[in-house]
Amino acid sequence: MPFKDSMKFERDYQELQKKLSELKDITLKKKIDFSQEIATLEAKLESFKEEKYKTLTAWQKVQMARRPERPTTMDYIEAIFDGFIELHGDRCFRDDPAIVGGIARYNGVPVTVIGHQKGRDTNQNLKRNFGMPHPEGYRKACRLVKQAEKFKRPVICFIDTQGAYPGVEAEERGQGWAIAATLMQMSLLKTPIISLIIGEGGSGGALALGIADRVLMLSNAIYSVISPEGCSSILCKDTGRSDEMADHLKLTAQDLYSMALIDEIIPEPLEGAHTNLNKTYKIVKEKLQTHFDDLVSRSIVELLEKRYERLRTIGIYGEDESFE
Repeated sequence: MPFKDSMKFERDYQELQKKLSELKDITLKKKIDFSQEIATLEAKLESFKEEKYKTLTAWQKVQMARRPERPTTMDYIEAIFDGFIELHGDRCFRDDPAIVGGIARYNGVPVTVIGHQKGRDTNQNLKRNFGMPHPEGYRKACRLVKQAEKFKRPVICFIDTQGAYPGVEAEERGQGWAIAATLMQMSLLKTPIISLIIGEGGSGGALALGIADRVLMLSNAIYSVISPEGCSSILCKDTGRSDEMADHLKLTAQDLYSMALIDEIIPEPLEGAHTNLNKTYKIVKEKLQTHFDDLVSRSIVELLEKRYERLRTIGIYGEDESFE
């Protein structure tokens, strides 16, 4: 389903906003009293917003998560952390711009920050490979978390990718191995880890940075083993059923929280994180601080035990005694 169809209500909402702006402009410039009309339109606009944005479908949330205007990892780093120093390279092949990472201070505490990085326009997306990491991106992440462990720095990860890059060159350089190695490294890391899904959380490319003591998720973000389009193409041989597959995949923050796969949903501004950046940064920082303070107060032994228990209890399964 094309973006223009699934988000049609946004165009209607923007049209109402435009009309309201025009009325206010006429009132200001022509000195004509439209106060009653403006009040009526404002009430209608607020009602429309409440009705539409509070009842987004799974597919509409997919579209919201993919909006290019949403704040990226570097936006959160600049807004929440102090003194960020980006570190480059995997000490093996090259630097991967699709994953950024480095050291910073979070409310005065030294931390390591890592995240997927998308671009704002075509040129930036080509440079960042649309936020899809190559193996060297995951090897860079591994290097940085090992360094964090050595210097006893907590790790904070930001997840926003449609998936790891599936190209031939990525496979030639060991994409699957690099992701698996990152998963292993994160699961055994002797320092607190918090992961925050800020947009798209796609497949193993996202999961590689999702092994953490706490996993948080913005309310319009998504997290899934496969994209709705990929699922529809494989199972239905028809990408036109992507909206249907989005429902079945249970990829919204609300679905994942109900299954205990994430620890907390961070509420966005009603119209999306991109519509009120300061409010978004403020609540993300507050929520991060709550979990950060709790984790740094625990012993490493307790952290590792809880992390292991968390990973072992993911999913629902049953035992069939007839096979015994």
